Amino acid sequence: MPKLSDYLIQFVADQGVKHVFLVTGGGAMHLNESLSRCKAIEPVCNSHEQASAICAEAYAKATNSLGVAMVTTGPGGTNAVTGVAGAWLDSTPVLFISGQVKRPDRMFDAEGKPLGMRQLGVQEVDIVSIVRPITKYAVTILDPYSIRYHLEKAAFLARTGRPGPVWIDVPLDVQAFPLDDLSALKGFDPEQDDSGDAGAVAEIQDQVRQTIAALNRSERPLLFAGNGIRLARAEKEFHELRKLLNIPIAATWCAADLVPSDEPLYVGRPGSVAARGANFALQNCDFLLAMGVRLDFAITGYAPDKLAREAHKVVVDIDAAELAKLHPHIEQPVHADARAFLTEMLRQREAIRPRDRSAWDARCADWKTRYPVVTEEHRNPDTQVSIYHLAEIIGTETDAKDQLVSGSSGAGIEIFLLACPTRTGQRIYHTAGLGSMGFGLPMSIAVCLAAGGRQTICVDGDGGFQFNIQELETVARLNLPIKFFVLNNDGYGSIRASQKNYFGKESIGCDASTGLTVPNLAKIAAAYGIKSALIADQKNLRRDVRAVLDTPGPVLCDVHVIPDETRAPRLSSTQKPDGTFVSRPLEDLWPFLDRSEFLSNMIVTPLQD
Repeated sequence: MPKLSDYLIQFVADQGVKHVFLVTGGGAMHLNESLSRCKAIEPVCNSHEQASAICAEAYAKATNSLGVAMVTTGPGGTNAVTGVAGAWLDSTPVLFISGQVKRPDRMFDAEGKPLGMRQLGVQEVDIVSIVRPITKYAVTILDPYSIRYHLEKAAFLARTGRPGPVWIDVPLDVQAFPLDDLSALKGFDPEQDDSGDAGAVAEIQDQVRQTIAALNRSERPLLFAGNGIRLARAEKEFHELRKLLNIPIAATWCAADLVPSDEPLYVGRPGSVAARGANFALQNCDFLLAMGVRLDFAITGYAPDKLAREAHKVVVDIDAAELAKLHPHIEQPVHADARAFLTEMLRQREAIRPRDRSAWDARCADWKTRYPVVTEEHRNPDTQVSIYHLAEIIGTETDAKDQLVSGSSGAGIEIFLLACPTRTGQRIYHTAGLGSMGFGLPMSIAVCLAAGGRQTICVDGDGGFQFNIQELETVARLNLPIKFFVLNNDGYGSIRASQKNYFGKESIGCDASTGLTVPNLAKIAAAYGIKSALIADQKNLRRDVRAVLDTPGPVLCDVHVIPDETRAPRLSSTQKPDGTFVSRPLEDLWPFLDRSEFLSNMIVTPLQD
């Protein structure tokens, strides 16, 4: 007779999930036992629950399907919260399954009301209350015969509308409950879902007609692609539309790999840290079609009212709240699934009127070439390694089928992602909304597994790499072909830079001189049985990178980078006498151009300083 845990694991397998990431524990012993007997799923045993959660999120990103992590009760659940938050902010569909103490041991009465104590069962934590604000659905299974309903509802909500994480908490005695009558299990009816997340949109045909009319009137249109396109599984429709429109195109960092960098009409990734040309194109356009783009502060420069301020802005988003936050600065908010909108645009293609916009195309191309992110100064062979130069070389030396992971935060994202070129077919992964240290290593594991063991390249900071460094054991045990390029800048470069910028020489806890040390990476690699390499300068950087890429199996490469390399171009703020900060316009990035040169790049009316 099957136990409830058997039913649950089989449900996961029926969702097409091939890998489940977990750390075993007594609170989930029946789930673990059922998983070990399931031939359709390969359990991936991590060393820490945070890593399991991050792996599950990355796996979902890589497969564009459901990721699954399984943890035990108490600290097993709390350790996973960072991964849940990352999935919530990046709209990633992940099913988290946790063990829990037996129902009689819970600190709740028979009706589910708290008894007022902090803990009753051993290692008991009310994990559902903790994760509810950052999940689309979170529930503890108290009635064993409700398991089908809750699993079906969780899987449906995780993938529907704006995707996101869900959490199923299963007490130990419920896991072991014998399901003698599977026909008695009540299912979930999506038609009766009252979550308000169906993602449906009214009047999409009329919205598309208005969009095409505004496009036809425009002289300087820009297409802006976001990760919502991939989440909607609309890559095919997107590529068909962008070729049909044949207008300049930008992409968010999460969607950077949707368009190759050598695409003639591609202008780059706009935002607070960006190529100048991308921001000039965005700010000077007179028509903006943004699809699946959240338009957060990192893109709008903390001033949505000044974004593409003379353009007719059409923003397509599955989440009505993301559109509401932009009111009244968007002329045409469209609450729609990206695929539905793209499909309707293609259906109405005959209404799109071709016109000569060659001058605008040439202007965008000129911005892209005149203001490159990687300069000859970055390629100077007589210095420690410039992250800009390293990113350029990794982007051009890797194979189109290689997977790239930009780990953690700081230079590993802000410089590497800014400077790394994208190629057709290549994927780049990072944690966008959370920007947490510790993502790079476990994310690489999941991405590599999801890609069938393809070579994976992870670029991470030496500080962030420590957060889940124990997962090198997982990499070594599975012999995954992951190449880790660790940016050795003696600790927390971002924190050091922030403290210096705001407080001068005063600093604490950011490098060896202020109370933080980083271990010898070669010795760490040796302890885990992983090959290591050292790149101390960039005299032969391309050759050195190539040697690491050509080495079979996993490699940990210690890259001695310029310790406090300037991050530019970037948005700069000025502090007013009252202590408040005011950002410069998005098109006016630091280091500031000569005013006459800056004004020559402006088509729309410049803002007053």
